Amino acid sequence: MQSGKIRISSRTILIIVGLIILGLLVWRFFNIVTYILIATVLSLITRPLVRLMGRIKIGKFRIPVSIRALLTLFVIWGFFFGFFRIFIPLIASEAQELSGIDSEQIMAYMEKPLSKLNDWYNRMNFNGEEFTSIENLVQEKIKSVLNISLLTNLIGTIAGVLGNIFWAIFAISFITFFLLREEKLLSESLVLLLPKEYEAEIRHALASVKYLLRRYFIGILVQMTGILTLVTVGMTIAGVGFRHGIIIGLLAAVLNIIPYLGPWLGAALGVTLGVATHLYLDFSTELLPLIGYMVIVFAVTQLTDNTIFQPFIFGTSVMAHPLEIFIVIMIAGSLAGVVGMILAIPTYTVLRVFAKEFFNNFRLIQKLTERI
Repeated sequence: MQSGKIRISSRTILIIVGLIILGLLVWRFFNIVTYILIATVLSLITRPLVRLMGRIKIGKFRIPVSIRALLTLFVIWGFFFGFFRIFIPLIASEAQELSGIDSEQIMAYMEKPLSKLNDWYNRMNFNGEEFTSIENLVQEKIKSVLNISLLTNLIGTIAGVLGNIFWAIFAISFITFFLLREEKLLSESLVLLLPKEYEAEIRHALASVKYLLRRYFIGILVQMTGILTLVTVGMTIAGVGFRHGIIIGLLAAVLNIIPYLGPWLGAALGVTLGVATHLYLDFSTELLPLIGYMVIVFAVTQLTDNTIFQPFIFGTSVMAHPLEIFIVIMIAGSLAGVVGMILAIPTYTVLRVFAKEFFNNFRLIQKLTERI
């Protein structure tokens, strides 16, 4: 009996080689790919504005598509300029204030509460042995939060990824303009790279991807705006102050992009920043109640996010079950860390759409894509 031989067609080999070459090109020209992806997201989010201006009619005159694309690009620039114009001075002021705080002074301020906590922990004897490192642990965390180099390292990392920031702005703006002016430019380019016999399925899949991702990214912006507003208003009412509250709200909104883990990080850092900027208060009568109010603000914000924002984004935009999304995010996080968790939902959305078009004969695929 002769053993069976596995035969691989030349077409399969060409596809594998093509994918390897594509991966190498993406790795080699990572900056350019990043510019294209950012421009694609911006064009997806602002496409409704281009269409809205296209409905404006004065007599027989309609705004040319190039003018509409340029005006939309100005709106994007205005949004980012306004954002940085408002928040950068606030962040710089907050960073300067935090950098002037002495961590040793904080530890002296918290010596009595931590001593009581140590005594209580040792009396409870959780580990069966004496534990006396709470003060060291708190001191290390305070130093890490107050380390101004965290902000500068973050800015440096972003600049390093984008290379020359001015060139990045120009490149992203240039690509975004043409993607706004020619709505099908990117999809037509992708169709040319794939087999012609699947052109109809590919076009349909790309149209579905654009629709779902547009709803998802707009939903993310709505979510971030809602969290920023809730935390800022809540912190102001709690007594933290508007200037500190809006920075804590921005921090919570940005970190909330990280699924599941982000809200906890935002709350922990927000409460820590709130405490660090109000050390002049009496601990038992003023600071401790303030901590309680801040925790309530984050609890209400998280409850609102879980019951309103997330069902809107994950349920109605990408049309997937919450448990399904959770499993996908956990897998992506184990494979690629925080970056994988952030990119998990858009990537999974693309895979689901193409699976529906090309592998819909499998019952599992039918179940996972029945809502698309």
